[in-house]
Amino acid sequence: MTISTKLFAHLEAMRPYTLLWCGLVSLTGAVLASQTLPTTAALIFLVPILGWIAGLYLADYSDRNLDRIQKPHRPIPSGRIKPSEALLVGAVFALVGLALTFMLSLINVLLTFLAAGLVYVYARWTKPRGLLGNLTRGLLTMTTFLFGVAAVHPVSSLSLPIWIVAVVFFIHDTNSNIIGALRDVTGDQAAGCTTTPVRYGMHIALLISLGLTLLYLGITITLVGSSTLLSYPSLFFLILSLGIVLLGIMYVLLFHSIHAPSQGRMLRAHELFVGERILFASAFIVGFFGLTAFAVILTASCLLLTLLSQHLLRKRYELT
Repeated sequence: MTISTKLFAHLEAMRPYTLLWCGLVSLTGAVLASQTLPTTAALIFLVPILGWIAGLYLADYSDRNLDRIQKPHRPIPSGRIKPSEALLVGAVFALVGLALTFMLSLINVLLTFLAAGLVYVYARWTKPRGLLGNLTRGLLTMTTFLFGVAAVHPVSSLSLPIWIVAVVFFIHDTNSNIIGALRDVTGDQAAGCTTTPVRYGMHIALLISLGLTLLYLGITITLVGSSTLLSYPSLFFLILSLGIVLLGIMYVLLFHSIHAPSQGRMLRAHELFVGERILFASAFIVGFFGLTAFAVILTASCLLLTLLSQHLLRKRYELT
């Protein structure tokens, strides 16, 4: 095996189209809690990404037997990455992230261990258990938001609006995890993995997802419209509306395909959600800073890198 083949296998395993989202969620928490751009912003953005990568390697290791059945082309079942190698590389990313966390606060260190525990619980226990797995993923993203908060502000004295935003991110990623499971229904059924779409059927799973979407959007719109949380609420709503358009297209595609589902269509639908979540987190950044160079460059670069890497890598990782 060539070095380039090995490196590309690790790039696939890291799923770069998923990474910037967690960094944005953490940074959003820090910005909203501190009402400024923290001097530790780079760390607040980077550490969750390192932890996310570690979690992806653990997930791939845990799913290696399932992937042999439904996705044998992935790095571990294809033999391009050995199981022990996945654990080692994941551990390196986890340790580097933990070491950097000590530059923040003790609460950040504790939240890092909490996040690691949630990753382990999700990968080893709750992922194939319907809504319990989806809720675990939502808790992980909420913890990521609180990680950003804790770097700049005592969590114990947070204002109610910040706690509401934390809950919004919890609902949002619970929802995203449900949509992500739609593309694997056939393989999950064959392997006895009872995800939400497998347990309740695709139609019920879509209705649950739609309800969660309306819930987090309703809470978010009410909060931003009735508080002084953001300095530029009109810009927030502008970017939020772009995300809502993507969600609308996604649901039309999913409900139109419900009687003749294909893995490719389900994947395209979740790709729209991946774009929406970058817009959703970025809306808070732009809504706070306005059209400053920092906010515009951060939003544009995160969206571009996410969509480009998804276009180049995701279909290969999921379908081929």
